[in-house]
Amino acid sequence: MAKLNNNYLKLKAGYLFPEIGRRVKLFSDSNPENADNLIRCGIGDVTEPLPLAARDAMKAAVDELGHHETFRGYGPEQGYDFLRAAIADGDYRDNGISVEDDEIFVSDGSKCDTGNILDIFGNGNKIAITDPVYPVYVDTNVMAGNTGEANESGAYEGIHYMPCHAENGFVPEIPQERVDLIYLCYPNNPTGATATREQLEKWVSYAREQGAIILYDAAYQAFIQDQSVPRSIYEIDGARECAIEFRSFSKNGGFTGVRCAFTVVPKELMAEDENGERRSLHPLWSRRQSTKFNSVSYPVQKAAEALYSDAGKNEVKSLITHYMENAKKLRSACSEIGLSVYGGENAPYVWVACPESIDSWGMFDKMLNEAKVVITPGAGFGEAGEGFFRISAFNSKSNVDTVCERLKATL
Repeated sequence: MAKLNNNYLKLKAGYLFPEIGRRVKLFSDSNPENADNLIRCGIGDVTEPLPLAARDAMKAAVDELGHHETFRGYGPEQGYDFLRAAIADGDYRDNGISVEDDEIFVSDGSKCDTGNILDIFGNGNKIAITDPVYPVYVDTNVMAGNTGEANESGAYEGIHYMPCHAENGFVPEIPQERVDLIYLCYPNNPTGATATREQLEKWVSYAREQGAIILYDAAYQAFIQDQSVPRSIYEIDGARECAIEFRSFSKNGGFTGVRCAFTVVPKELMAEDENGERRSLHPLWSRRQSTKFNSVSYPVQKAAEALYSDAGKNEVKSLITHYMENAKKLRSACSEIGLSVYGGENAPYVWVACPESIDSWGMFDKMLNEAKVVITPGAGFGEAGEGFFRISAFNSKSNVDTVCERLKATL
């Protein structure tokens, strides 16, 4: 009989967001009269229309595919040159950061890339992950066989968990032991926290000393309002020798349903093979993509390129302003009712301490049943997330105003 991957059997319950979906469906089925009044502030999905610049570019690209002289079939697995150049210029070189066009790898999402990146790393790496954390980092390491079993609290043997809490500003301390792969996400999902330049310098210094690699998820960098906060790990000297950066068009460009992102793998980034020889990761990731991925469709890549035009930049700025104004309202509403609030200043997520005597899933159920609002329980992001809940600012202005009213009425 065919054998399955037993690592999947280690996974605890369902992935966080499907479990939220299950509970919401149960509520809607049991309360059909309230289903239409339900406001979803759980999963970080955008609500505002796709920028016109992207839509126009996509339409023009579709028309190109309708003519023999401009038709395209398979594109380069690493991404079209026009988009890789636009990214390298617009996100990096225009900001004084050295990144070459061919160090950009276009993909269909940062979620995919942060999981797929494990394909080029071997077994036996010590994995360091923040707690709370975006669940994909943990679950994909479980699937890859990099962990043991989970304990009663859901923590997996073999992972070095780095607690993030209010006292350390939700930025973890440097490990006292050696680790090999370090997952950092800033601005942070779920807490909305940011890491200072000094903090990132310490992480880069540690990684270079230990021969570790930082997997830096910068999917929310466009929402940073504080100009002193780094938007890229490559703003830190030496980071090209120890870091891979992941970015996405999902939130800043509204591409959650369109699907386009990219990963930066510098050519000088090295890891050891089984013989202890240092080898570049750049050609390995390129080979992985060439073998397992056919990149993103031509119309979608043209739409992403259009976000770097003057019109596209203005529309992206407008989207970010909209969502950050929502975040400001949510922060204010939670503060007014006496809750401790974090995030929401440089990220579209507001991280809130639960009222006394209510745990995070209890808070989820209370908000669902009494306020008709879907939030995300902090416990779903890890043991250190217990006692908190996340509210997403990705919503319409009117919905956020209603959520603020319901929060005050419920709590």
